[in-house]
Amino acid sequence: MTSLTYREAGVDIDLERTAIEALIRRLTFRRKGQYGMMGEIGHFSGLIEFGTQVLALTTDGVGTKMVVAERLKNWKTIGIDCIAMNVNDLYVMNIEPIAFVDYIASDKVSETVMSQIGEGLNEGARQANINIVGGETASLKGLVNGVDLAGTCLGVQARERVVTGSRIQPGDVMVGIPSTGIHSNGLTLARRIIEANSDYGERLPGGRRLGEELLTPTRIYHQTLPVCAACTVHGMCHITGSGLLNFLRLTRYGFEIDHPLPPQEIFHWLKETGEVSTEEMYRTFNMGMGYAFILPQAGVETVKQYFPDGRVVGTCVEKPGIRIEGQPVEYH
Repeated sequence: MTSLTYREAGVDIDLERTAIEALIRRLTFRRKGQYGMMGEIGHFSGLIEFGTQVLALTTDGVGTKMVVAERLKNWKTIGIDCIAMNVNDLYVMNIEPIAFVDYIASDKVSETVMSQIGEGLNEGARQANINIVGGETASLKGLVNGVDLAGTCLGVQARERVVTGSRIQPGDVMVGIPSTGIHSNGLTLARRIIEANSDYGERLPGGRRLGEELLTPTRIYHQTLPVCAACTVHGMCHITGSGLLNFLRLTRYGFEIDHPLPPQEIFHWLKETGEVSTEEMYRTFNMGMGYAFILPQAGVETVKQYFPDGRVVGTCVEKPGIRIEGQPVEYH
């Protein structure tokens, strides 16, 4: 088969970026009075002034990982993914997540599906130490096919402890923290490759089935908060949709990733089977690195105390852009 791209699979991240920019240009109103907005739209979470504290909101869903859950009739862990995708976006600003609401839309209500989704949401809440304070369900036959799961998370932090990336500077090192696999991004391309060449029951050389790999829940990086309390951190990145391009959200400086973390077996299988280019893989997937700290060299050992599986993968440099082993990863 010919080499596949995320765009050919149905997701155009370049078009998404320009479309989001068009949306943001229309969002010009700002609340008058107390509790105003801090910063601009576009970071991993939105900040709200709250006296000496800052409140933060983030929202995200599970995406087409829901399709895999439907194929395998297994919704037990996708609730973890939903919470992970939200709380990890708070951790990157050193925000402590405290409360969560979910939104479940379906074409028909199923007690079994709802129970399994609840099981995962409860486990995700336990890992992140948050309260699920409510939610909403909607039966949307004719609009939704199957089930969709999304949520919104509230976080809080002292104003002076928020990490925005503004202190990132050339010479800072990047400490990469492994993912648990594909997490919740790039599933459209992954499904396309699997369904065109194999099936979800095929076993990888390591023994796990493809379906198991795709449903492995997203890692929740809750140890981030004690790291930030113990050392100086200039910036952090949750590597989600658009892969390494997420680093462009943090600073005008660039990053040289000379020693990337080794991608898990599922990524090698997808690359080889789909004949996907290396750049496209790093534009689409986390490729084994789900989270990263950007900080002075002095803080590296502190990060490793809380994340023993983390290691230095690169450095921040003056030249803008993202380069993996010398090769650029960029929007097209």
